[in-house]
Amino acid sequence: MSAAVKPLSAPYVEGLDRGEVRYQACLECGAAQTLPRYACRRCGSVRLEWRASKGRGTVYAVTVVTRAPSDDFRAHAPYTLVLVELEEKARVMAHAQAAAAIGDRVVATFFKHGERTLVRFRPDSSEGS
Repeated sequence: MSAAVKPLSAPYVEGLDRGEVRYQACLECGAAQTLPRYACRRCGSVRLEWRASKGRGTVYAVTVVTRAPSDDFRAHAPYTLVLVELEEKARVMAHAQAAAAIGDRVVATFFKHGERTLVRFRPDSSEGS
């Protein structure tokens, strides 16, 4: 009997369940990527490893979703999504507080939506301390 094949995104999803944002790091050139791939987006190397991020970063882009893509999210609309560049240089899309703005320093928190764990960024209160 063959073992079940895990999806390429399994390490990322398992990290969310443990309360961490994970990313792939290239062992050849050092590039970081959150979208799971079989090879490095920068140099093409297949020498990748999963690492846990500190969960801190800077808001790179913001959008407000007013028309939910599915019934699951309809009750939450409108809601804010952000693209955050993590300190490790990988970018991740996630939920955020409504007042999020480009350039804000943020930290990852996690919440359950049905059976899935999702990321929500909040202002990083450790900034300036």
